[in-house]
Amino acid sequence: MRLQLSLFLCLLVSPAFAAASDWQELAPGAKARLISADEVAADGSVQVGIEIDMPPELNTYWRVPGETGIPTVFDFRQSRGVGGFEVLWPYPEIDQSTGYVDYVYRGPTVLPIELTATGDPMDLDVTVVMGICSDICVPVEARFVLPVRLDKADTGQSLRLRQALADVPIPPEADAAIGPATLTGTGLSLPIDSPDVDLASLIVASDDPAILFGAPQKSPDNGGVIVPVLMGGGPSLAGQTVEISYMTPEGPFVVHREIVPAGSTPGAS
Repeated sequence: MRLQLSLFLCLLVSPAFAAASDWQELAPGAKARLISADEVAADGSVQVGIEIDMPPELNTYWRVPGETGIPTVFDFRQSRGVGGFEVLWPYPEIDQSTGYVDYVYRGPTVLPIELTATGDPMDLDVTVVMGICSDICVPVEARFVLPVRLDKADTGQSLRLRQALADVPIPPEADAAIGPATLTGTGLSLPIDSPDVDLASLIVASDDPAILFGAPQKSPDNGGVIVPVLMGGGPSLAGQTVEISYMTPEGPFVVHREIVPAGSTPGAS
């Protein structure tokens, strides 16, 4: 019985080399590879990911890197059989240890990527540019080549990707915990109507890289938070839609709100 259990665990956690590229060194102590679930979902998508192995003292960055971080950029143009891709970003850590606000991943990290399959043989040729940082931050570039075979799912890589996907914020069933995003003189006012929302965990992000929001500060007025605008503030923010990610005891969630001027009656999306 013990032998059978040991064999099962070994099969579960051992890397399936056919569904992973070679490891590449990104920086001293940090390496990465491309992994694949080797399976087509019912909607025609294929799950792959960048697996990064680094110690806790090193970090890379979320889709919005923050004040000092380096954005992560993916290039799939040399791949075959890929019609499009979407990076599914796990919820990051809000890092203010340097006096700046950055959104980071530390230690072992998997960035899941959902590919749209064209129906042709899928051969991935991916270039990634990202920041790897400790006391200083440097951009690194790596190229990963991986033929994806979709005739049999890879158990080990599927498990790694599912674990990472569990940390990706999803829309809540009831979208009422976070109120309207109201523009103030220094940022956004967000009332919170749920004790399950971790106020310190709120991350407000825009699709516009010229706009950057800071870490939340507890509001004395509405039981919620004030989120400062660090870059790109002003009346022009009104009418724009922001993404708000946050943590709860059930995991990470995300909602979208249109920014409205003070005194307006907003809607939610």
